[in-house]
Order: sequence, then C-alpha cells, then structure tokens
Amino acid sequence: MNPPATPMMQQYRELKARDPDALLLFRMGDFYEMFGDDAERAAPLLGLALTSRDKGPEASSMAGFPHHQLDAYLAKIVAAGLRAAVCEQMEDARFARGLVKRDIVRVVTPGTLTDDELLDPKQANYLAAVVESASKMGLAWVDLSTGQFALARLERTELAEELARIHPAEILISEIALDSPWARMIRSRGETSITPRPSWDFQPEQALGVLFELLRVTTLAGFGVEDRGPDVQAAGALAAYLKETQKSDLGHLRKLTPYRRADVLGIDETTRRGLELTRTLREGKREGSLLAMIDQTATPMGARLLAEWVAAPLTSIDLILERQGAVAELVADADARQAFRSDFGQAYDLERLAARVGAGRATPRDLAALGRTLAILPRVKARLAARHSNRLKQLEAALELCPEIRAEIESALVDDPPLAVKEGGLIREGYHPELDELRDQARGGKTWIARFQAEQVRKTGIASLKVAYNKVFGYYIEITHAQAQARGNAIPPDYIRKQTVKNAERYITPELKEYEDKVLRAQERSFELEYELFVSLRERVSAESPRLIQAGVVLAQLDAFAGLAELAVRQGYCQPRITADPVLEIEAGRHPVLDILLPSGGFVPNDLRLGQEYGDVLLITGPNMAGKSTYIRQVALIAALAQIGSFVPAKRARVGIVDRLFARIGAADDLGRGHSTFMVEMTETANILHNATKRSLVILD
Repeated sequence: MNPPATPMMQQYRELKARDPDALLLFRMGDFYEMFGDDAERAAPLLGLALTSRDKGPEASSMAGFPHHQLDAYLAKIVAAGLRAAVCEQMEDARFARGLVKRDIVRVVTPGTLTDDELLDPKQANYLAAVVESASKMGLAWVDLSTGQFALARLERTELAEELARIHPAEILISEIALDSPWARMIRSRGETSITPRPSWDFQPEQALGVLFELLRVTTLAGFGVEDRGPDVQAAGALAAYLKETQKSDLGHLRKLTPYRRADVLGIDETTRRGLELTRTLREGKREGSLLAMIDQTATPMGARLLAEWVAAPLTSIDLILERQGAVAELVADADARQAFRSDFGQAYDLERLAARVGAGRATPRDLAALGRTLAILPRVKARLAARHSNRLKQLEAALELCPEIRAEIESALVDDPPLAVKEGGLIREGYHPELDELRDQARGGKTWIARFQAEQVRKTGIASLKVAYNKVFGYYIEITHAQAQARGNAIPPDYIRKQTVKNAERYITPELKEYEDKVLRAQERSFELEYELFVSLRERVSAESPRLIQAGVVLAQLDAFAGLAELAVRQGYCQPRITADPVLEIEAGRHPVLDILLPSGGFVPNDLRLGQEYGDVLLITGPNMAGKSTYIRQVALIAALAQIGSFVPAKRARVGIVDRLFARIGAADDLGRGHSTFMVEMTETANILHNATKRSLVILD
C-alpha cells in the first residue's frame, strides 16, 4: 500500500480531477509546475526538462517553467490543440496558515483566447458550436477576444460552407453526435480542435436558461432571434462552455447577432480555396491572398473587419451602395482620409482591450492604452460631423466618446504603468491622499536611513560603516572585519551581531529595526492600496465595456473604409456601378493581386461582357500560359470586391448582383476520402449544377 499523498499533492489531484483532459499548470511560488502524466505529455511538447518529485513509491514526474513565461507556453499548448487549466495561489504565502489556497482561475483552449500574445491581431479567433435538431443545423460562434457573438440556422448541406467562412479555432459538439455524418465531415477537415460536450448543454431549456443568464435578458426577441431553434441550442452550449472555462464575468458579451445567409454572397469551401480569398491555396496563410493584397487598414480592428467583408460579400444593393458611398467620399477627400488614417495609426486595439476589461483581465498597460485610444475619439467624431455619405453619418451618431472613462483612467494611472500589478508604481501622485501619505513615509525612510548612518559613523568613528538592506535580514549595519578588530570592544553595546560574511560583520539595533518595520509596513501597505485602487478602476471601466466595444466597432468600420479608399487611390481603381440586372461588364480590368505584385503597367488590362445582351456563357481557349486562368479568376475577384463595397481594378465596371459564386479551378486526388481526381472534379461540378441559379457566377478551369 502506497503512503498517503502529501497535502500539496492531494490539493493538486483534487484540482486536476475537475478537468482531467486539460494540462494543469499548478502555481508554486515563482513557477508553474506539472506532475505525472501531464508532465510527461507536456515536457517534449514544450521543451521542458522532465524531473522527479520525491522518491520511492510516491515518486512523480515533474516539469515546470517560470511564471513570467506563462503566455509563451500557453501559446505552444494551444497551438498543439490542447487545453490548459491555469491554477493560481489565491493568497499570499507569507500569511497563509498551512497549505496555500489554490484554485483554477481559467481554462485556456484554442477557441477561448483573449491575450494579445496568443492571438493573431488581424484574424478573429472563433469558438463555434454545432448541433442538429429536427433535421436542421444550429451553428453559433463567438470571438471571446472582441465580444462578437452570432448564430445561424442552416440546412445540413450548408454547414461546411459556413464553417469555411468563419474558420473556427475550436468547435463544440455534443458527445452523442460525434459519429454523425456532419461531425465526421468536421473531423475530416483536420484544421479545427474538436471538443465533445455533454448533451445536456445542447438541450433547449438548458441552453435558453444559460443564454438568458449570460446576456441578462428574459427573451431573445430583442436581438431578432426566436427563443426556440437549433441555433439557440448551439449558442447556449457556447455560453455554458464559456461559463465553465473562464470563471469570470463576461460583461462584454451582451449582444447576440442573427446571421442570414440570404444577406451574403454564397461561397463554398472549394471556391474559397481556389480563389484564395483570405488564405493561400498551398500554405493556408493570409500572406499572398486577396485579403492581404488589398488590406490598407491601420488598426487590427479594421483588418479583422475587412477579413469578414472579404469572406462574406453582400447581396443587398442598398447595403453595398452604403459602403461604396463611404469609400467614395474618402477617395474624393484626401485630407480627411489621411487625417483619419493618421489617427488610427495611434489607436490601440479597442475591441480586444474592452473585451479584456469586461472579463476582468486587463493589465494596467491595457487600461493606459485604452485611455490613449479614447483620447483620439473626439478628433475622429469632429471629422465625421462634416461627412455627407449616409454610412459615415451613421457612424458619427454611433460613436460614443466615453469621456468619463477616459478622465477616470487618466486621473488614476501613471502615463507608463509597469506590467506587474502588485509592486507599486501604478497610481498617479495626487489621486488618493492615503496612498500619497504612505509613499511619503516610505520615501522618508531613505532620508532617515542616511541620517542614521551618519550618526553611527560619528558614534563609532568608523568612516567606512554603512547601512544596507537585503530581503533576508532587512536593514543592517555593516562593518569590515579590519575595522571591527581595530575597534576591539568599542563596538557599541546596542549593536546585535546578525551575520558574519567574508569581509565584514553585520549588526542590527533596536532603533534600526523599529524604523525598518515602520518603513516596510508603509511601502507594503502602499503596494496593497495601489492594487486595490487599480482593481476598483478596472471594475468601473468593466461596467462600460459594451460602450467601449461599440466605439471599437465604429473605429473598425472607419478604418476599413479609409483603407479601401487608400487602396483605390494608390492602384487607380474605379467605382463600379451596382445593378440588379444580370450583367457583368468590365473595361480594362486587372487581376487585383497581380495588379499589386507586378510593377506598374506590368499587367495587361482586358475587357469582359457577360449577360443577356452578350450571352450567359463565355468559352475561353488558348495555349498554355496564355493567361486563361488568371482572366477567369480576375472576373470572380472583381465581382467579389464590388459586392463588399470596394472600388475595383478597372477603367469602368458594371456589376450585377451575384447570389452565389462558384469556382472549380484545378483538382487533385482526395485519397483520404477515397476520391480520384476525376471523382473530385465530378463532385464539384455536380455541386455547381445543383445549387447555381440564374444570378450565380460560375468559373470553370
């Protein structure tokens, strides 16, 4: 029989049992430690040395890393598709009676990241949930780092297309549905972490109750969402998962947005890959895609929004013209465009800052960055007041300046606060009288120590005597051995020998210790008070996180419009004429990616006329390397750009609204599914034949 576990290991095992599948990062002083199977699994993944705790029957594998390297190791854990439960010490070890209290403060998974160090600033990080109910699919997705929360009701055949659009980092699926055909389809993609969840989380009543609690409502009707349906079940499962893993207030999640497929251009996964809209075909990277080539945004918020627009072009003429009008006004007004872009260049990521504040995880530097970004808003709003396009006027009305939040941050925090929150230096002088008094006492201690040292030199006659400090003994008087021996018995009687070191003797006196206690207590209390004041400030700002996120949404849209306007001016794009007629006319069109990559004038422009007046089908022939593939891709990309509200690379363009975009460009064996190249080609072509309408644009290579 093995001897009983130590109290600490018993505590570890109890915490580990709460989430057996997660790597438990167990805080012990200045380190996070892992034990047993977790250590053996994590050591090779994280490049850590594997050691052993204790000996004999209780020996346990052990691996750890310094606490300040947490973000770096979390990034590696998440990149491997694993979960990490972060366990912190909940009390100061100096004042703990017995074993230090510890608890799991959050569970970090691929879909629940909020820290900038773990996220791509230009890419949303979605957590999704999928459920099937009554032959309908429910899909919900949330970006915890920005507060974006949406849901959709789909047909089973539409699921793959929507997952390709949002590209989630993690998907929740009921444990009883893991062998369903659609779940196997998701697993076969191999790009996303799959997390099984209890079926109870997806039950209608349970899901609705958790959603009501999260959003602080009693009905979803105010969001334009019915209280019943598979989409609500999926959203409720997301809410339950966030409540379980985040263990903090999610005050920035206050809005649920219904997604309507009819409002956006239908693009299946094959077409997205073939046209390289947001990722390249070979490497799956943003660099080299259409999105990367046209992105002239100045903020991460604007870059993420532009990515959403490129992934989901619009089908409503009115909405397209609204965006186009905003871009056109900024194209025509170079001074306003450059002024906006200059302001945005000074802004921080307001959406993600506000989300971290809402979740109670903002650092002092986060709040300082938030304050500096809010300081830009009055200038932005003033410039918007002079705009004429409907969309820009709407944004001016929607932009809240949040002056009281800015004033509170600026009055409380120093301009450049430190990263640590419990070591002082956060709060501005003059903000809190008690804190100022404690600081004066702590600073006065240095003056007193200097005076005390001078008195001791006079008292002993030892010119080299000095008063020093270390964390072990506190303040002490140091006299070299040579001086001590020279003085013999003349060392003052109130000197108490504390330590002998190589070249000196160290002493303390009752007077020195008494003042040390007073000074250290003042400094310690000042650090505690600063932390309390910071937490109080963060809580007050957190209550306003929905307003802050709304301001971030406005800035993101302005940045996206200004970026598209800058692109149009730099590349000589034209404003396309959008029409309901089934027509596509392009004069002197250029491929939007090659137009940027090639030297100016290096791409030969070409024309296109397609529609009832010219014919619904064009057959293009020519020798290899003649540019056929480039030509047909160019047509599809120009149509997509027009429908996100952008100008397009052409001398003139007239674009009829396209409802679906299909591209079958090249093919290869899909051996994993047992499909030959011919089978892949026939399957993709059959998909086009079954789903294309008279308003669809199809390119076949």
